[in-house]
Amino acid sequence: MKAPLTQPPKGLHQLRPLKKTGLQPSPLKLLYMKKSEIFLPKVEATPDNMLFRFSLGQALYDEDETAAAIPHLKKCADSRNDWMLPRILLGKAMLQNGQDTEAKHILETALRLAVEQHHIDPAAELRSILADL
Repeated sequence: MKAPLTQPPKGLHQLRPLKKTGLQPSPLKLLYMKKSEIFLPKVEATPDNMLFRFSLGQALYDEDETAAAIPHLKKCADSRNDWMLPRILLGKAMLQNGQDTEAKHILETALRLAVEQHHIDPAAELRSILADL
């Protein structure tokens, strides 16, 4: 009989204590948290950290919370002219929320970046999405 799980599996991301509160979920709770619940306190603690913000936006997108993902992905896209991935997710999230006109412009920019940066698979996906618009 196996001992009860008291620690998260190897490789599961651990939270560092938050600067403001010092609170950290227990390792067992991490097993059941949504990814967005892990990154939201990190973004709240360091709102200018675009990597945390991108991870939150990506998690919300993956959790089908596309409307909530949009402002985070937009901030990331606005933070760097050459950051392709937030633009792809932002465009897709906007399409899912009926913002086709705005999404088309963002996806065209993402396609340009994908071609410039030699990202073949994302470029093909973006061409397919744009062809359907």
